[in-house]
Amino acid sequence: MTATELALDLTRLAASAATDKSATNVRAFDVSEQLYITDVFLICSVTSSTQARAVQDAVEDALREHGAKAVRREGAREGRWILLDFTDIVVHVQHVEEREFYSLERLWRDCPEVPVA
Repeated sequence: MTATELALDLTRLAASAATDKSATNVRAFDVSEQLYITDVFLICSVTSSTQARAVQDAVEDALREHGAKAVRREGAREGRWILLDFTDIVVHVQHVEEREFYSLERLWRDCPEVPVA
């Protein structure tokens, strides 16, 4: 099974919104074969908690315009690693240091990468 078209569309919208707020190293992985709870993980890097919150707001606004609402948010207060769960996709907004330390790309490297350009 691969990610649904809805999940892929939401991923592209979220990636675009994150990039518009200067998020860097935006990557997405189709995790649908390994997880039954979501189809895609989108990961992006930020350099400050202020930028993390701006990316969070932009992603939520963009996806809300297309009928998707986050069912869960984690880490917004600290702004070092914000997780936004939209059921079909999960967005990880990580401060550069957290991204390097936790290396989610390494954990999901066996999953197909979803183009988000």
